[in-house]
Amino acid sequence: MSLETILYPHIEPYVQHSLQVDQTHTLHIEECGNPDGVPVLFVHGGPGGGYSPTHRRFFDSDRYRIVLFDQRGCGKSRPHACLTNNTTAHLIEDIEKIRRHLNIEQWVLFGGSWGSTLSLLYAQAYPERVLGMILRGIFLCRDEDVQWFYQQGADRFFPDYWQDFIAPVAEEDRHDMVSAYYDLLTSEDEVARMRAAEAWSVWEGRTSTLQPDEDLVAHFGSPYHALAMARIECHYFKNHSFIEPNQILGNTRYIEQIPTTIIHGHYDMVCPVNQAYELASKLPKVTLKICHQSGHSAMELEIAQRLVQAADDMLNQV
Repeated sequence: MSLETILYPHIEPYVQHSLQVDQTHTLHIEECGNPDGVPVLFVHGGPGGGYSPTHRRFFDSDRYRIVLFDQRGCGKSRPHACLTNNTTAHLIEDIEKIRRHLNIEQWVLFGGSWGSTLSLLYAQAYPERVLGMILRGIFLCRDEDVQWFYQQGADRFFPDYWQDFIAPVAEEDRHDMVSAYYDLLTSEDEVARMRAAEAWSVWEGRTSTLQPDEDLVAHFGSPYHALAMARIECHYFKNHSFIEPNQILGNTRYIEQIPTTIIHGHYDMVCPVNQAYELASKLPKVTLKICHQSGHSAMELEIAQRLVQAADDMLNQV
């Protein structure tokens, strides 16, 4: 079994859009598959991660109208790595602007990691627009979830990688890694900024899979991707992701009737699996699938297989 045999064949978009959402930001959007199919929105992670052509391949292109977009500041959206007017509320409204721009009445949401966070928050704001959700690597975005990965928790499982992560930060500032990194990533010193961006992003790439994946780490470490990922993630996490404490679990009543599939790696060190269980316990129409040979990445074979199956199954539900 390989990714090539699990995923659907390569496809190209049939149309691409540039949507100006305010005076600062223009979003890159593409559509693939069947224009008359069931609309599905791919919501990428990060925040700041962007989507890739591989992400088109989770879906049956004969039956889905596949919409992918780069969130503010990343991928092909402009301006790159920009933090101005870049908050969770802005992203939720961007998704709604995309829906209206494309004349879509309702759609399926497909998101992993931060993409699961944003999908849940959008669904809670606009439940009548959501046919169903396929969510991977649940990230509830509470302070404790951020602290686990960037301060104390994951460091115990990857002490070698952790040393590389903390290296750009002065020893006296390591009691608050997110704030220390924010200062580096927003500094005028370009060398310090790029060094910090690479270290921040590579830490996530290295810890995202159960088995080491050098290609994934190289992607996370590439300067263009790393700068947007690090700056935008750190900007969000320093600001408590611009949401209320425990906002997602506190508002599950708005999404109780939405068919939802959650797929989560048992050995996920980026977003530990307790978050999936906590969310699932509050959703009566949920199917929870734990992948016992996987970490966090959507590109791990077991997770990819479950995601494709979930997307196929969702067609029968909606």
